[in-house]
Amino acid sequence: MERAVSALPIHDVLPDLLAAFREGPRALLVAPPGAGKTTAVPPALLDQPWCTGQVLLLVPRRLAARAAAEFIARQGGEQPGDTVGYQTRLDSRVGKGTRLIAMTHGVFLSRLQADPELAGVSAVLFDEVHERSLDSDLALALTLDAAAALRPDLRLLAMSATLDGERFAALLGDPPLIRSEGRSHPLTLVHLGRDAAARIEPQVAAACRRALAETDASVLAFLPGVAEIERTADALGALSPDIVLHRLHGAIDPSAQRAALAAPAPGTRKLVLSTAIAETSVTLDHVAAVVDSGLARRPRYDRGAGLTRLVTERASRAAVTQRAGRAARQRPGTAYRLWEEAAFNALPAHDPPEILEADLSSLLLICLGWGEADPSRLPFLDPPPAAALSEARRRLTALGAITEDGRLTDHGRAIARLPLEPRLAHMMIDASARGFGQSAADAAVLLTERGLGGNDPDLELRLRRWRSDRGRRADAARGLAKRWLRLAGASDGGGDHLAEALALAFPDRLARRRDPSGEHWQSVGGRGFRLDPSSSLASSQWLAIAEVAGTAAGARILSAAAISEEQVLALFAGRIETRHDGAFDPATGSVLPTRSRRLGAIRLASGPDPSPDPLAIAAALFEGVAEHGLHLLPWSEDAMALRHRAAFAAAFDPTLPDLSDEALTASLDEWLAPLVTGRRRLSDISPGALTQALQNLLGWDGQQRVDRQAPSHFRSAAGSAHPIDYSAPGGPTVEVRAQALFGMAAHPSVAGGKVPLTLAITSPAGRPIQTSRDLPSFWAGSWREVAKEMRGRYPRHPWPDDPASAPPTLRAKPRS
Repeated sequence: MERAVSALPIHDVLPDLLAAFREGPRALLVAPPGAGKTTAVPPALLDQPWCTGQVLLLVPRRLAARAAAEFIARQGGEQPGDTVGYQTRLDSRVGKGTRLIAMTHGVFLSRLQADPELAGVSAVLFDEVHERSLDSDLALALTLDAAAALRPDLRLLAMSATLDGERFAALLGDPPLIRSEGRSHPLTLVHLGRDAAARIEPQVAAACRRALAETDASVLAFLPGVAEIERTADALGALSPDIVLHRLHGAIDPSAQRAALAAPAPGTRKLVLSTAIAETSVTLDHVAAVVDSGLARRPRYDRGAGLTRLVTERASRAAVTQRAGRAARQRPGTAYRLWEEAAFNALPAHDPPEILEADLSSLLLICLGWGEADPSRLPFLDPPPAAALSEARRRLTALGAITEDGRLTDHGRAIARLPLEPRLAHMMIDASARGFGQSAADAAVLLTERGLGGNDPDLELRLRRWRSDRGRRADAARGLAKRWLRLAGASDGGGDHLAEALALAFPDRLARRRDPSGEHWQSVGGRGFRLDPSSSLASSQWLAIAEVAGTAAGARILSAAAISEEQVLALFAGRIETRHDGAFDPATGSVLPTRSRRLGAIRLASGPDPSPDPLAIAAALFEGVAEHGLHLLPWSEDAMALRHRAAFAAAFDPTLPDLSDEALTASLDEWLAPLVTGRRRLSDISPGALTQALQNLLGWDGQQRVDRQAPSHFRSAAGSAHPIDYSAPGGPTVEVRAQALFGMAAHPSVAGGKVPLTLAITSPAGRPIQTSRDLPSFWAGSWREVAKEMRGRYPRHPWPDDPASAPPTLRAKPRS
């Protein structure tokens, strides 16, 4: 292959790289954007004596794979599919003589699983290895494992503009590190700031207009997603005739992607609105200005909800540096940033590795098929978290892909043969066995190829649009569905079973409408979902839901299909169970026994239960307290007094068991469950039983410690016992007759003398006469006036002038 390539900065270090590969099988290459590493290094390897087979160039995105292959082939005067080709999921240009293949990591993983020895492959190049997607990390780990066991001669090269050199060097065995300085064009940074309270799209549009006015070249704008691109396009309004607007993201047709990358027609300029797809591995001709929103959209796995959702976050410093560099790849450029200059250092340094946050079901399944039951033993840069692997094992066990002890089943092997995430692969296998594999393949394509058939939440509508679409991307997607169908071992099948296929993939997301508007939905898995009431799906009674986004408590439905209850019952007849439970009434604290048929958390039918299950009634009482609160229980004064004492004592002895509402609610299993057994209503629980339960929670030692810090009673000098109220607003308070306090020169206290008691001093008739937290001061001060008044009212009781030295008494003088 003759290559007519103009000099690039990477050519200065190519001799060092080639020499490193003559001496050993591995190397690291760090080269800035525009140096030429993606397009100049791979073809340079083809002429080396050790390179008798293919060179595989792995890139993060299919757009980059196609663009790199087309550029290298064009430079050699060939067409893609001759010496240079590419392979992506939807598109392939590879011939018998193709020696250099650009491909995505997902395609490479399928090839590697089919042939771990990589027969006929001389080198594997990992481009933009810093991006750390789950597929790229897994591909590198498996390639290193295969090379160590089967192919010590296989050349491995990790390339990036922002490589974590030390960590990658350690992972690859400290190979030679080659650095290219690149070609440096001046780059001007303009920090525009933005109003965080306002929408981002009008602000990006204004920045684009400024950039177009201040440069004679084309402009590239980075936005977090497709919706923001469309809203920015609307906000731009009419552009001058010489400005051609392009959208660049993974859901558009390849021809539109090529137009966005190519140089504009003479006399025109481009304005390209792009997602992060243009950050790395591709060059946009004629661009000399970048507008950066500073935002990125990333998948985040919510383990509590079992859902992967897309979140919009601040882009990392590494990402915004890459974006700015797009402006100065071919000439001096300007990057307009929609944040303040001082905020740069507050951005995260790098995007977090996906392996630390993702659902690891696919990774675990691939590793099990590889022969490694513990993925953490493979050479990952960041080992997969143990908690995420445990969850993945539970998910795969539920799908029937692995046994309880973690071994692959035949169904699991069938799933692993399909290049789909496990739930979709399971759907393909199960639906094919039921005779509607074609619908399952269509569903899998719609869910994995963004924007196909539009973005309406109604997947049936998107399917109809896709079927009528005769574009190249739509045709390629139909071919993809056929390939998956063949891999699943099924014929085309017939009928329209899209909703049933979705239900097989996501049975926990089957949902029934909860209100007339169709806004709120109850799922089989127990979670609540929300739908725009204006959607065509809102009038359905049941939905087979595929995708949701947002918080676990009220996630928004992104895609679904209407399904009938008859279809649901036919698909999941084996999962429907009859439960003997009860409806709890918080007003009476009682349970009405019921018998219901349920599919997961959805009650299909219910009625009175003529033979109630005592355990079910107890469970309903238990759940009623858990949901409505502890105040429903028949607490006695003794029980509440003990809780108040324990709360007071805990301030001085923090190791005491907590008897607060929050703590008791969290430990209901420990103390309440035995009390509701055999009961039909909460009022049947003995108040003494509740007090005993609290004492059991404290234990003997805890009760003794509470007594020391917060005694239940105050004992007067006269020998009388008076309960102390630890819930009183003024602190621990005791009500006591004045005569019982005679002879006390010091004020009584609790908590080891740290807290004085509030004395509510009463007359012999129990009427309040004084409140005091300093008894000696009361005796020496206002007592005289109080005594003078009380002698007239209660002449038979003593009212001495010096009560501190008078004998205490609870008796009156005898009548004269």
